[in-house]
Amino acid sequence: MKKFLLCIVSISFVIGCQTKKEKGPLVIFKKYDETAALEKQQSHESNRMQFKLFQSKYLDMNTVFESFNEDLAYFSEENYTALKPLILEQDIPTLQKNIKEGKLSYEKLTLFYLYRIRKFESDSTKSLNSIISLNPDVLKQARARDQHRKENSEHSIFGMPVLLKDNINTKDMPTTAGAIVLADNKNTKDAFIVEKLRENGALILGKVNLSEWAYFFCSGCPLGYSAIGGQTLNPYGRGIFETGGSSAGSGVAIAANFAVAAVGTETAGSITSPSSLNSVVGLKPTIGVFSRKGIVPISSTLDTPGPMTRNVIDNAIFMNAMSGYDRKDRASKKIEEDYYQNGFKQKFEDRKLGVLKTLMADSIYAATVERFRKVGVEIVEITPPEISFEGFTTLLNIDMKHDLPRYLSKFADKKIKIKSVKEVTAFNLQDSVLRAPYGQQLFDGIVNDKTTLRELKVIKNNLEKEGRKFFEALKDEKLDAILSINNYHSGIAAVAKYPTLTVPMGYKNSGEPISLTFIGVPFSERKLLEIGYAFEQLTKVRKMPKNYQ
Repeated sequence: MKKFLLCIVSISFVIGCQTKKEKGPLVIFKKYDETAALEKQQSHESNRMQFKLFQSKYLDMNTVFESFNEDLAYFSEENYTALKPLILEQDIPTLQKNIKEGKLSYEKLTLFYLYRIRKFESDSTKSLNSIISLNPDVLKQARARDQHRKENSEHSIFGMPVLLKDNINTKDMPTTAGAIVLADNKNTKDAFIVEKLRENGALILGKVNLSEWAYFFCSGCPLGYSAIGGQTLNPYGRGIFETGGSSAGSGVAIAANFAVAAVGTETAGSITSPSSLNSVVGLKPTIGVFSRKGIVPISSTLDTPGPMTRNVIDNAIFMNAMSGYDRKDRASKKIEEDYYQNGFKQKFEDRKLGVLKTLMADSIYAATVERFRKVGVEIVEITPPEISFEGFTTLLNIDMKHDLPRYLSKFADKKIKIKSVKEVTAFNLQDSVLRAPYGQQLFDGIVNDKTTLRELKVIKNNLEKEGRKFFEALKDEKLDAILSINNYHSGIAAVAKYPTLTVPMGYKNSGEPISLTFIGVPFSERKLLEIGYAFEQLTKVRKMPKNYQ
């Protein structure tokens, strides 16, 4: 009877009907002795890389995978290997085409990612600590997508497994922001962007690690660390290269092919930084393009979610899937834009790009600029004016002082009793070794900041003016975009409320990824994606991390 039931359940699972005799061994996640690895880490030249721990002291990955043990027991290494050419590094149109042709199914695609996550995260020499939770119903939902498959466009998110940064509410998983104080933040409604993803047929595979409280918590602490998830590691160099933050898990998981795409969030660099350092495509849109409702905040002035993918086409498809006007988010705009309609051109006809003279000392950036010149791009070298960034930390302090209590009262599980930043700091002090091993200096700063809302308004206006002054060449020279490196100018773009798109540009001699970041005027996301796509096709530099192939 057991054998018969397995055949029925796996009708869409074309790998074959498995029998009980073929059931594989249960994979157990075991804690390992990290003493020697941590001792080695103390000699790292960067203080932020001198970790106090790798493994989470809170999370048990055996519990995270408990819902999938039975299904994965009948998914073998042979199954996994056979599917790799159909899935690894493939874009959404290719995946949808493979499914349409019967080479793949949404269930197989989901099982592949679950198996791959377990394969690497259970290996103490390769674990990346990128996953915090998994959707226990995702396989059931994948089978439903297979049963109710329609003639989906190849440019659809339908049936694609995606990951969310764990500061984004979902009804089927906790939303922790990486903080133990929010470990039981379980009974929440979907964030608005999650509602849109589900409406468009996406599969929410799980939640990924992040820099705790989106890296506005401790000062000088490691990027990608949280008390819930432990220390996220860069697949291009575990413990060697930084992950970027705060959307560390989103960048790492996509670089390692743990899902089709991931959602990050950014206040000032939190999408562009981890995208750049993990060689993936990240877009931080203009404030108002996406709703922030149901997302643990830092700043209602600057926060926004954004897509993180392995290529520009997937990024545009993901943009479409999350878009929608939200009347409950005061910043939300009614935008009629298809970010991938009729595709993108591979040429740079009539493009005019601004190059920052101060960055030309970087050999990879300089070589990239020269490639643009050779394909006919008009290059304008610019030296932006000096600007003042005074008050930036104050903006974040006062916004979070007011925005976090609003989230906790309106969007958190009613069982969460903590209602302010001050109460979070008091909670952490009860067991600082577990809850705040690197301190909570920035939260203390929020508590102690006495800036008034009237003073804050002046600071916000000044910062926005200064940011726009820095990028004044965009309008004065009628540029399509200004070229930066990684997240070098993300903070300035943030206060100016300008969008940024980062695309892999190459790798340093050390093997560390480096990316080109396109900065445009507000609501120019489609144009940035078009230019980014042409650049991606011109260079095609992205390569998989060698130990995760």
